Amino acid sequence: QVQLVESGGGLVQTGGSLRLSCTTRGQVRGFNNMAWYRQPPGEQRYLVAALTNGDTINYADSVKGRFTVSRDSQKTTMYLQMNDLKPEDTAVYYCNGPPQFTPYPWGQGTQVTVSS
Repeated sequence: QVQLVESGGGLVQTGGSLRLSCTTRGQVRGFNNMAWYRQPPGEQRYLVAALTNGDTINYADSVKGRFTVSRDSQKTTMYLQMNDLKPEDTAVYYCNGPPQFTPYPWGQGTQVTVSS
């Protein structure tokens, strides 16, 4: 069974940067179709960015120009580079397949807290 493992979160000040990582235990589809989600406090989880077919990345409007999705050359780790962080980016961040795919079991996520 696939296990998704997110890491790299932390506490940063407004304007700071973090890089999140997503790795897996078990086989996934080579990270050709994967996505980042986030769940702010008291809200539902929603899509932040989605990688599809290995080469198309779509971002939520709220993170365009600040967040960047990438993969390592072995396609075993997916990253989310987050720059110019804002307090509204505070959330637990998760990786999983894009919404149109049957999701893997959700991991624990990684907490990102942006102080004002």
